[in-house]
Amino acid sequence: MMEDPMMHSSAMKWVSALSTRPSLEAAVKDVVNQAQLSLQDTADLGFVFISSAFASEYSRLMPLLKEHLSSTPVLIGCGGGGVIGVADTQEVQEIEGEAAISLTLARLPEVNIQTFHIDTENLPDLDGPPDAWADLIGVAPHDRPHFVLLAAPGSSGLNELLQGLDFAYPEAAKVGGLADVSSFSGSSGLFGGDRYYRDGVVGVALSGNVVLETIVAQGCRPIGQAYRVVEGERNVLLKLEEQGEDPSFCGLTRTPLEVLQGMFQDLSEEDRTTAQRSLFVGIAQSGFKQQLEQGDFLIRNLLGVDPRTGAIAIGDRVRPGQRIQFHLRDAETSATDLELLLKRHQQQTHASPVGALMFACLGRGEGLYDQPNFDSGLFNLYFPHVPLSGFFCNGEIGPVGNTTFLHGYTSVFGICRQPDSSDL
Repeated sequence: MMEDPMMHSSAMKWVSALSTRPSLEAAVKDVVNQAQLSLQDTADLGFVFISSAFASEYSRLMPLLKEHLSSTPVLIGCGGGGVIGVADTQEVQEIEGEAAISLTLARLPEVNIQTFHIDTENLPDLDGPPDAWADLIGVAPHDRPHFVLLAAPGSSGLNELLQGLDFAYPEAAKVGGLADVSSFSGSSGLFGGDRYYRDGVVGVALSGNVVLETIVAQGCRPIGQAYRVVEGERNVLLKLEEQGEDPSFCGLTRTPLEVLQGMFQDLSEEDRTTAQRSLFVGIAQSGFKQQLEQGDFLIRNLLGVDPRTGAIAIGDRVRPGQRIQFHLRDAETSATDLELLLKRHQQQTHASPVGALMFACLGRGEGLYDQPNFDSGLFNLYFPHVPLSGFFCNGEIGPVGNTTFLHGYTSVFGICRQPDSSDL
């Protein structure tokens, strides 16, 4: 672990650069030159995202960056299935499936910066005190840090890590994603400090004169009605009860398959077609909110159906009393959902963001929208001139309600700004 408190009096500044040069040396030199020319100042923090097309050369990345950077900012980053950054045309671009490097440099006055690498096989006990998690990270909860987390896809304890961080730092924003797995080596690339890691989690905690706000666009819309889980075992839904507006309402109890079959009959022809390839289950995150809306659910995969018992398996644990609702996902819904969230955030934000990170699922991008740069372009429509960078992930980390989750098919944004009077 390393701690690098930065105390400066100048304003916060954030720049993003992108290179698609096929040579690693040329690409690193290109992004460093672009970023340093734009920053015109000493960088305190850097994020580097590198295409898995360079996977065989991951071990060379950090030495090359140190060689070309005129100062030595704290650096973290990872390999991705695609990278996002601001090209020399000053337009944000999403480069998928090709060699590319994105570099962000940030001047963060009066911000404490702490990087860390965590072995997820050896985490503190979730029943233990929060101090154990603070010792693991190296930042006290009263410092009110925010986190960017980059993880190897095979990190078995990742959900436990997110629970532990929520427990120890309940007010902290936590965003990030899972690195891509290289077809060359079968492992992922994580970069923290000046080291290259193949597993675990690298991260940075930012505290002091900084605010990190989040947008989690799950890109789904609810269909049918909400149901209460009457019976469930591990990740299997066994019995559902109709959910009325009155909390005391007790409706008809049916198997999930019966619910699905009945709902399917009421869908439009277009939605039936979509449901055959993109049907999901949303788990309501509030036990108290009566009128559930789009965005109130944690979206999970529907893994399988047992025709004999009518049970349905989903990609998360379930418990009796939870409310669920089936959801559909398509390009139009994903676009509408993201635009709604961006517009809402723009209207609610008083201070101007200085920079942002985007963690997008590999299942989005051009494959979903049939056009390039869609999510990042929509972000820049609502937040023009805010430098954006990031990567395409194997899973995205971000909050729903007050809890941090690992998502799929999602675009998560971490938006950085200086505090204002509303934050006091």
